Parts: sequence; C-alpha cells; structure tokens
Amino acid sequence: MNYLAHIYLSGSSPQIRVGGFIADAVKGGIPEHYPYKLRSGIRLHRLIDNYTDHHPLVREMVALLNREFGRYGGILPDLFFDHYLAKEFSSYSSVSLSSFSRKFYFDLILHYSYLPVRIRRFMWHFIFTNRLCRYRTVEGLMESVGIMVEYRGVPFDINKLQRYFVDNYDYFQDCFYSFFPDVTNYAESMRREECSR
Repeated sequence: MNYLAHIYLSGSSPQIRVGGFIADAVKGGIPEHYPYKLRSGIRLHRLIDNYTDHHPLVREMVALLNREFGRYGGILPDLFFDHYLAKEFSSYSSVSLSSFSRKFYFDLILHYSYLPVRIRRFMWHFIFTNRLCRYRTVEGLMESVGIMVEYRGVPFDINKLQRYFVDNYDYFQDCFYSFFPDVTNYAESMRREECSR
C-alpha cells in the first residue's frame, strides 16, 4: 500500500494515521518514546504490507509488472491502488478526499516532532502540492512516480509506464475492486486486535 491507502486503512485516530504514514522511514525497532497510538500505526502499516505482499491477486499483478518493468515493478500496485482509491474516495468515506487530506496534513504538522528526518525533508512539498488529492488523476499519479524516479533513483520510463497503465486501466481497476475489500477487512480486524491489548 502507498500513502493514501495506508492513511485510510489506519482508521480515524490521527496518531495511528501519522504512524501509518511514517512507518517506511522507521527501520527496525519502533522508538519507545513515540506515543502508543503512533507505534500502533507503524505496527499496523507493517502488518498491512505483509498481508498485501502475500495476497494472491497482488502477487499476480507483481508478476505481470515485473515482466514489463523489471524488479521495480513490484512497487507499482501500491501506487495504482492509491489512484483508484482517490478516484473513488466517496465510495469508501463519508468525507471528501479534499477534507480528508486537509485533516491529515494538519495532523502531520501537529506531530512534526515525531517525524523521521526523511519525512521532514519532503513533508512540506507533499502538503503544498496536495499529493493525496493529486492521485485522483493519471497525470497526478505519474507525477508521484516522477518524484520517485528523481529522488529515489527508481529507473522507470514515465511515458512507457503511463501508456501501459492507460492501456491496462480496466484490468488494474478490477484488481483494486477485488483486493481493497479484503485489505480493508484485514486492517479493521488488526485495529480491533490492537485496541484489545
């Protein structure tokens, strides 16, 4: 899962959402000085990633994308899912994507002191360019891929990727519709389990 999906799957707690957002930048053990719910969000993110990586439908997508884009193809389903979630957000949430995004950006700023350095480096750009809402369009999705190419050295040909995504748009959308209820149910059950600790 990518940023939007992880935030959405974290439920309504601001600290769990922020934890889900920063989790990839927290390597190894989770710092004990983090508030409990922030740590819960990091744990939930890791559980969701593991569930996603082992889901048969996602594995099928990864195999297909690896044949087309090499070993980095495996990161594309997460990005594609954020696009479909953003595009269909009103089907999954009672608040608009714009309101949801603004609330999260505010919560992120409130928790600035807990953010890893890597997150602090791109946070303001992420907010000012409204990345979460930009996922709604194919162009906005490709902008996010372009950022990965520039700053993380991921070797994607953006034009080729955009053509491939558009040509296979319905297939990937069907994958999202089939997979997202599964991961939503899983995330809800993990949140309940975490609350019962």
